[in-house]
Amino acid sequence: MDNSKITVYVGMSGGVDSSLTAALLKERGFNVVGVYMKNWTQDLPGMKCPWAEDLADAKRVAVQLGIDFKVFDFEKDYREKVVQYMIDEYSAGRTPNPDIMCNQEVKFKLFLEAALEDGADFIATGHYAGVRREKSVLSSSIKATASEAEGFERDETDFSEVFTTSNLIRAKDDNKDQTYFLYRVQGSALAKTMLPLGEFTKPEVRKMAEERGLFTARKKDSQGICFVGKIGIRDFLKQFIPEQKPGKIINRETGETLGWHDGAIFYTLGQRHGLNVGGGLPFYVCGKNMETNEVFVSTDINSSELWTDKIRLSSVHWINQIAEQGEKIEIRVRHRAPLVEATIYFDGEDFENATLELSSEQRAITAGQSVVFYSGDVCLGGGIVV
Repeated sequence: MDNSKITVYVGMSGGVDSSLTAALLKERGFNVVGVYMKNWTQDLPGMKCPWAEDLADAKRVAVQLGIDFKVFDFEKDYREKVVQYMIDEYSAGRTPNPDIMCNQEVKFKLFLEAALEDGADFIATGHYAGVRREKSVLSSSIKATASEAEGFERDETDFSEVFTTSNLIRAKDDNKDQTYFLYRVQGSALAKTMLPLGEFTKPEVRKMAEERGLFTARKKDSQGICFVGKIGIRDFLKQFIPEQKPGKIINRETGETLGWHDGAIFYTLGQRHGLNVGGGLPFYVCGKNMETNEVFVSTDINSSELWTDKIRLSSVHWINQIAEQGEKIEIRVRHRAPLVEATIYFDGEDFENATLELSSEQRAITAGQSVVFYSGDVCLGGGIVV
């Protein structure tokens, strides 16, 4: 099939990953359009938002590649769906992941919808993950890897055929794999998505970018909150929530007040740094009471409050296929955490609430964080810790 008839809108952030994504797709003959998502432009005390520089870098790469370039403004929606979510969750004493919500609500929903409405056939991003599509061809079923399905190795791929399932696949680079952050994306969105970088490691990506003369090849990866910039969660939250009352930091074993904190919402289970409770053995946050504004700490790294082999989940999301009651799956309790075997039990028939029984205890499982499910290299979905 003539790839030039397929229009792909690439989300370009001004970094090396999205730059190479656009370059690779253009090389395969697709009609590529670069899109910068303007999600956040507000400067904060001590931090200038880098959006203008990132926009300029993305535009410069688009000019270099000879592709059209557009700006989609999602700032109002980003504030409502990502920032406010993060504020509400922290205010309730939970520990959310804003990057996961950004992918769910902005990149693979708003961006996808706007791109398709504007004439795109697919969107693409620079995430380290893949899409494996299952399709029927002359009554036989074949599975194509992300690179094959998107024409990177199989020029004869016919996009006119209907893909029945689009699965999210772990990246080749385990250290950069971003399926943890993508687990809440809909399978229907993946069917309209290309993720070409799943086949490469980060060093390979930088080398390929250099070989193509992309000036972003050595640009540092972005840090901090998605689209906001290099700022810590605590400093960011302080700009948007009422000033918190000081509260006690209490030794769980002795009941002694060891010091004072500036708001229980800023502390999470297992936290060690920023407690300022004196020398000696390190203390770890082992619990907190939001009603009394108290944070509890312990020097016992093996405290039963820090370890668990059972996790309750809500808002469980399945990308495609739902696991069976009592099925064994693999889970990841945080980004880059090792995979752990678990058995899943649903609390009802809606499959949105579940309990995981783990093969081994895991540390610092915190309300609000995400646990992501896997079967082999396929990301099945995940849920949010209760």
